[in-house]
Amino acid sequence: MMMSGFFRLGVWQNFFRAWKSGYSGNLEGEGFTLGGVYVIGAGRQGILLEHREKEFGDKVSLPSVLEAAEKIKPQAS
Repeated sequence: MMMSGFFRLGVWQNFFRAWKSGYSGNLEGEGFTLGGVYVIGAGRQGILLEHREKEFGDKVSLPSVLEAAEKIKPQAS
C-alpha cells in the first residue's frame, strides 16, 4: 500500500476507531505488509474462512471466525 494507504479514508477511520478503543500498537517492523486470517479444516476439508486485509486496520469479523471454526471436523485416525 505504501503511500496510497496514507491517503485512504478507510485507513484513517480504522486508526481512529482503534485509538478511541485504547489500542496503541507499536511502530516496529516495516509497516507496509497487510495481514489476513485463515481458518483451515482438518485433512481435505480445506479453507473454511479466508480474510485478507484490503487496507490497514481491516478487521475480520469474530463471529465469522467462530462460525468457521465450529465447522472443523476432527480428522479420523
